[in-house]
Amino acid sequence: MKLRISYNIAKTHLLTKKKQTLVAMLGVTFGIAMFIVMISFMQGVNQFLEDSALDASPHVRIYKQLTSDRPSLIETLNPDGFNIIHHQKPKNEPARIKNGLIIARHIEQQPEVLGVSPQVSTQVFFNTGAVPIPGTLAGVDVAREEKLYRLSQRMKSGSIEALRSNANGVILGRLLARKLNLKAGDKVNVTSSTGGTALLRVVGVFSFGIQTVDDARGYVNTAKVQELIQKDANYITDLHIKMKDPLRAIDFGKELARQYDYKVEDWATANQAILAGEQIRGVMTFVISFTLLVVAGFGIYNIMNMNVMNKIKDIAILKATGFDGKDVVAIFMIQSVIIGLLGALLGVLIGFSLSYLLSITPFASGDFLAIDTFPVMFNPLHYALGVIFGVITTLLAGYFPSRKAARIDPVEILRG
Repeated sequence: MKLRISYNIAKTHLLTKKKQTLVAMLGVTFGIAMFIVMISFMQGVNQFLEDSALDASPHVRIYKQLTSDRPSLIETLNPDGFNIIHHQKPKNEPARIKNGLIIARHIEQQPEVLGVSPQVSTQVFFNTGAVPIPGTLAGVDVAREEKLYRLSQRMKSGSIEALRSNANGVILGRLLARKLNLKAGDKVNVTSSTGGTALLRVVGVFSFGIQTVDDARGYVNTAKVQELIQKDANYITDLHIKMKDPLRAIDFGKELARQYDYKVEDWATANQAILAGEQIRGVMTFVISFTLLVVAGFGIYNIMNMNVMNKIKDIAILKATGFDGKDVVAIFMIQSVIIGLLGALLGVLIGFSLSYLLSITPFASGDFLAIDTFPVMFNPLHYALGVIFGVITTLLAGYFPSRKAARIDPVEILRG
């Protein structure tokens, strides 16, 4: 019965001080709205960058590292002597993965592996005029590469089928094609670092939306690159592996490194800068969002404290008529719950609306990223956290002033 009376008194207090109630509620509203907008946007940016990195790069890459330090013959024969060596020439060793196709078939049989794409990658010069343009030519099995990277979905012109059926075909990155002033149907001369040349026909243009890829990479059939660099049909330089679960790639890469005597690089190692930036943005987002909610909580505390001071005589009368301290606390806690819930629900609505408007706002990324609008993540957990934190903040902001009001001596107040 007293709880019902406490609710009626709390409602009366809120309605008699409408401006004060509205200000307190708006403090919760805008705190939660800004929290949702910021965390949705920053998480969207992180997810977009991570997805871009995963889409354009293998989860695990196996290749032969040619830059390892090698002791000279003199140092090997006389390790404790005083040796002076000038102009040591690097060893002429190929970048070939021995038995690469057999290794690829073995890895592909693992249940956690989505697919493996053996590649022959080489540095080349694209020649269409007086100035040769440096780039990378990747010889691939079109079907395997399609399974791993969904090339057909990234084509801006031409088709993957045209590359599969054309032994001299090439598909170029969008920025590379623009630099060369080429389009589907044009021809381009390619010169390898070993001096081999080939005349290729452009059968398509692709875009991963990542500048480093679109600006330098071209795809041809594996046999064409092997012919260009004068290697046999078993010559493989890279194995690109995609996992069903990208998080499994790190441990799987370590297993492959122990099993094969080649350099193994997982996607987390290859994209350390992106992951480090993601962690920094995550910490900044948490700190700023938490600060917004805490500042809103202090504002509500001040309003509730003023409300208690303004209602001291009313509290004294209530206590004189039989209300105890718990009843007084209940009155102000009910006010806090009402303010917190209404403010939180309105904040969620405004936060969602602003996030949606941001998600459809055009974003001029130029050639650096393939994105048309601002990346925003709509995660229900963020909205639930906003409501929970908003209600808890208002409960705490109302509890401390109400506890102070519960200790009021009605006799002293009424005498004063």
